[in-house]
Amino acid sequence: MYSEWAVIFTPSKLDTMNKRNLIAGGLVVAAFTAGAFAFSGKAGDLYNSIAQDPTQPLIKTAYTGTPAAQPVDFEKAAGAAVPSVVHIKTLVQYKQAADRQNPFGGEEDDIFRRFFGDGGGQRQFRSPEQRASGSGVIISEDGFIVTNNHVVDNATEITVTLNDRKNYKAKVVGTDPNTDLALIKIDADNLPAVAIGNSDEVKLGQWVLAIGFPLNLDVTVTQGIISAKSRNIGINRQGSAPVESFLQTDAAVNPGSSGGALVNTNGELIGINAAIASPTGSYAGYAYSIPANLMKKVINDIKQFGSVQRGYLGISMAPENLEDAQKKELGINNDVAGVFVAGTDPNGAAAAAGVKQGDVITKVNGAAVSTGSQLSEQIARLKPGDKVSLTLSRNGSESTVNATLKGKMGDIAGSRSGSAVIESLGGEFASLSREEAAKLGIAGGVKVTDISEEGMLGDQTNMKPGFVITKAGGIPVRNVDELKAALSRQSGNFQLEGTYPGSGRTYFYGINDY
Repeated sequence: MYSEWAVIFTPSKLDTMNKRNLIAGGLVVAAFTAGAFAFSGKAGDLYNSIAQDPTQPLIKTAYTGTPAAQPVDFEKAAGAAVPSVVHIKTLVQYKQAADRQNPFGGEEDDIFRRFFGDGGGQRQFRSPEQRASGSGVIISEDGFIVTNNHVVDNATEITVTLNDRKNYKAKVVGTDPNTDLALIKIDADNLPAVAIGNSDEVKLGQWVLAIGFPLNLDVTVTQGIISAKSRNIGINRQGSAPVESFLQTDAAVNPGSSGGALVNTNGELIGINAAIASPTGSYAGYAYSIPANLMKKVINDIKQFGSVQRGYLGISMAPENLEDAQKKELGINNDVAGVFVAGTDPNGAAAAAGVKQGDVITKVNGAAVSTGSQLSEQIARLKPGDKVSLTLSRNGSESTVNATLKGKMGDIAGSRSGSAVIESLGGEFASLSREEAAKLGIAGGVKVTDISEEGMLGDQTNMKPGFVITKAGGIPVRNVDELKAALSRQSGNFQLEGTYPGSGRTYFYGINDY
């Protein structure tokens, strides 16, 4: 197993970083605000050497060959898909650095002011802007492009370069940190939209092509096979309810290819490239792609609702790496392939349908599931109010029940007005002025001027007055009206993201279901 999981996103240029700081101890340093994540394991597991025993003679082996298989036509697939893959360049404006205060005070404070000015006890410093690059895939002729959330996260400017080298400014339509997907749009027509395939039909060993703009190079095509399906590698840490069910491939994918295309030999999109397993931050054997069928649901929700409408089943699943003794204690039957239900939410959809602790879910809507990743992907394609068929194994007998998915707190419609949500938060809010936003280096935001102890902010968080909200549920907000609109789209737990003036940091506050 490789020792790090690294999100494959890298900058084209960083004026603030020395090159030697980009790679340290085999770990890729974040190159763009929240642009890379890595989790260390055992370095000793990285490589195994194979030595030949010189004392053993070489023996010639005779065999009868079989006719060669027909060659795979990669040219057709590349020709069909390459025009749909775009180069994405982003700009993150400076953020206010941490306050610098005179540690001595007294007479020395006058000298301090001569150098730093009198900011009323608060000195502000600017760090240079940061640039980075990634990839994206055109999914409609009218300019909608899908990419990774980490490619455009916190970007204040997005430039898209098409295959014909035309450049366009893009805007973010919506993001979903739980799947690491984002939808952006450019003002253009008659674009070469990719054909979208059925990722459920992907087979192990199937030939695929990875297309992107790695290492800030021009469009690059590499080939490989599907090595595994439904991989959960624990990398979507930004989401409140991460969904991971990656396609794994050995096609070479390098930093800068985030958001690029994984296509089959017909040139149909079957995945969005998102991560690599690497000891160095560059390609070292495996890449991971978000399945196209999951992508379609997420993007359709963003286009229709502005955010992802996610239904919840209301179960807890037993870990898949249990020892035999633990399985025996829980009553898990190794002869039944499925997902063991370790518990149910009494107010959840599963419990209402009759699912009980100890049941094994073997199918979801007729599709076999043997891992939590497979089950999570199937449910993640649905929204509150959707009906789902569950095939259960209980005490050696098989049965089928039908559940109606809910929001995490039991709501089906999952909708409230933004004004009602703001009222339940229990605070006073004001849009940032243009001058205030400029000082923070952001496009806009909502300042929390007061917090009530009775509201959710006071009860569930340690947020302080003065906090500036820049995102609600992953949706950028620049004023109070946009905050209301973003909150009205939340149907489950969500996060308020923002900063405190002078902190130079990004803060996240989780809000439980309302």
